[in-house]
Amino acid sequence: MRSIRPPFAVRRERGASRRTSPVLAAVALASTLALTATACNGDGGNDNAGGDPAATATAAGTGDGKIKIPDDIRQKLKEHGIDIDKWKHGAWKNWDKDDWLREANDFINPIIKGLWDPDRMRHANDPDKKVDDNDISGDQGVTDPTPAPVQAQAVRPPYHTNAATSGKVFFDSPEGTMVCSATVVEDPAHPGKSNLIWTAGHCVHAGKKGGWYRNIAFVPSYNNGAKSAAQLQGATKSEVAPYGVWWADGAMTSQQWIDQGGETGGQGAPYDFAVIHVTPEQGSGGKSLEETVGGALPVNFNAPAVPKVRKMTASGYPAAPPYDGQLLYQCQDKPGRLSLKKSDPTMYRIGCTMTGGSSGGGWVETGPDGKPALVSNTSIGPVTSGWLAGPRLGDVAKGVYQTVSKKFAGR
Repeated sequence: MRSIRPPFAVRRERGASRRTSPVLAAVALASTLALTATACNGDGGNDNAGGDPAATATAAGTGDGKIKIPDDIRQKLKEHGIDIDKWKHGAWKNWDKDDWLREANDFINPIIKGLWDPDRMRHANDPDKKVDDNDISGDQGVTDPTPAPVQAQAVRPPYHTNAATSGKVFFDSPEGTMVCSATVVEDPAHPGKSNLIWTAGHCVHAGKKGGWYRNIAFVPSYNNGAKSAAQLQGATKSEVAPYGVWWADGAMTSQQWIDQGGETGGQGAPYDFAVIHVTPEQGSGGKSLEETVGGALPVNFNAPAVPKVRKMTASGYPAAPPYDGQLLYQCQDKPGRLSLKKSDPTMYRIGCTMTGGSSGGGWVETGPDGKPALVSNTSIGPVTSGWLAGPRLGDVAKGVYQTVSKKFAGR
């Protein structure tokens, strides 16, 4: 099995041996400092499971290209071997194990203006990790028959018209530049003005043997006109990112993913989800992400049991062959159940030929009210492709979502 990079919290199917505990396992909010050539502010904070603030950061530009950072924040960074003045000039490329920030409240994601240019985005790799399909041979619990492959369909451009809430996540890892997919979701603290996106946990944190990824940014409606890879050669930033580049200034995943997540398929997958708060690199005239793209999806943490769901639609930018990561695709199928082990929540599974790079992309179901809602995200799939699995969202996922929302409620 391979991990297709995204984080989610889930709720166990009825009949499972143990129910996941609520907010206890949902932690990991990060703070971000803005590093730009012009005056700017970077706010952020860290929450632990109890909701106590661990740190708050503010970076105020002086107008002369220099950044003033409070002494206590600068000291906290230096304790982790980070000199913020050197970071933006390439110090972030040091992935020494001892300096790789790992804990829930360690996330730091300074804005490096202009880092994600069209070429860098175009050449980012998928974070696919391949292992044997036998990775789940010892599964227990309820697992339905393997679904028949469903051929992914290219979304008709412009994406802003037909899939406004979808986009790509870019980040740096020890292996190089990487990509995932993500979805703009509603923020209960800011109705109509959300700056939240939903993706996979493995798109922000490496799991039990690593730490937080760096330079995490979101591009809504990436390649809005569906240009081919050849056509994107020499494309302008406005063509590749017509609605801007939005940097993560807060990120949260489940503690289960941090403790258990691995490169191989099943490890931590039922909790492979994440919520990111973003801020525009260039400024947006006061507009939120939701206002900029024209919409945001509600999140349903009480989606019906699998047998009652008629169909789900998964979206993403698959980057592993035969795809190249430049185009948005969707798969639609009736979900089945996948149980990795009896003690973990059962996951949704659908037939789909999308590959790595689609990780973190949203799974949408139309509710009884006729309105679409996000109910999962792409997490894992087999080496041979053909199907995808995503976590069921429950109390842990809800805790992650609410914590990020509350942290930025007054901003």
